[in-house]
Amino acid sequence: MKSIETLIEEMRSGSRRALARLISQVENETPDGQHALKLLYPHTGNAATVGITGAPGTGKSSLVNTMTKELRRRDKTVAVVAVDPTSPFSGGAVLGDRFRMNDLAGDKGVFIRSMATRGNLGGLARATFDVVRVLDAAGFDYVLIETVGAGQSEVDIAKAAQTTVVVEAPGLGDDIQAIKAGILEIADIIVVNKADRPGVKNTVRALRAMLDLGHRQKMVAHHGQLMLMQDGPDTEPEYDFWRVPIIQTIAVEDDGIAKVIDKIEEHGEHLRETGMDSDRERLRLETELVDRLQDALLRDLLDKTGPDELEALLQQIINREVDPASAVRQLVSAS
Repeated sequence: MKSIETLIEEMRSGSRRALARLISQVENETPDGQHALKLLYPHTGNAATVGITGAPGTGKSSLVNTMTKELRRRDKTVAVVAVDPTSPFSGGAVLGDRFRMNDLAGDKGVFIRSMATRGNLGGLARATFDVVRVLDAAGFDYVLIETVGAGQSEVDIAKAAQTTVVVEAPGLGDDIQAIKAGILEIADIIVVNKADRPGVKNTVRALRAMLDLGHRQKMVAHHGQLMLMQDGPDTEPEYDFWRVPIIQTIAVEDDGIAKVIDKIEEHGEHLRETGMDSDRERLRLETELVDRLQDALLRDLLDKTGPDELEALLQQIINREVDPASAVRQLVSAS
C-alpha cells in the first residue's frame, strides 16, 4: 500500500487516482487523512472557491455544469464538490450530480466529487472544508461547492467560499422566504436561473427591492457564528460596498453563463483591492476553528461518559427529575 507521502507526490503531479484516494482518506477522517491534511496545508490558499446555493428546483446542478464548461473555455482547471443529502433512514445518498455532469467526464481539467452530508446541517458536509483544501493543494484554479438546498442553514456556505452565488428561479414563490432565511444577506452574486419562465421580471424586481433596502455590512465571526461587523453601540458599522449583481440565466441553453463568470472574477478583484480577501479568510478559519473545537470537546465528553451514566441521566430527564440544561451542566462539571 502506498504511503501518504507518495500519494501526495502523485496527486501534485496530476494523478486523479491519487487525488481520489486522498479525498477518501480525508472524508473518512482516518489517521492517514489527518496526516495528509497536515502535509498539504502549506500548499493551500491559491484556488478561487465559489459556493453555489439556493432552493431545490432552481437548477443549481445545471448551472454548475455550464459554469464549469465556461471556465474550461477560459483555460481554467475546475474541481466541483457536490454536497448531497444523506437519508436519515438508510444513511445513503443519491449523489446524483455525477449523472447530471456526465458530459464533463474525460476532461482532465475537471474533477467532480460528490459528498454526503452524513446528517450535518447547513447544506455542507462536515469534511467539506478539508476536501476543498485537498483540491486547492492539487492545483485547481477554481473549486465550485454546490450545496444541497437545505433552507435557512445554507448560510454556512459563506464560511467555506470566497464568493457566494445564490440561485433563484421564477415561479417558486420563495423570494420573501429567501430574505427571511438570510440567504440574500450572504449573496455576492444572485443568479435568476430558468429566466425563460413567466414571472422572471417580477422575481428580479422583488430581489432588487430586497437588496436595496439597506447597505451590506461586513460580517465577522463570534464564537463560530456569522455576525454583522460593529464594534459597539456607538460605533458606525463597516459596509461592504460591493453592489450585488442579479444575472438572468438559462443554464440548459448556456445563456448568461459567461456574465456569471465575469462577475465572479470581478468580485475576486474587489476582495483583493479592498483587502477583504484576508478578512474573509480570517472569518473562515475562525468559524472552522470553533466548529472543530466544539466537535472535539463533545467527542471527548462522550468518550469519558459511559453509556450507563448517559442512560440514567436520560431517564431522570424523562421522569422530570432533572431538566436538560441542568443535566448538561452536570455532565460538563463531572468531566
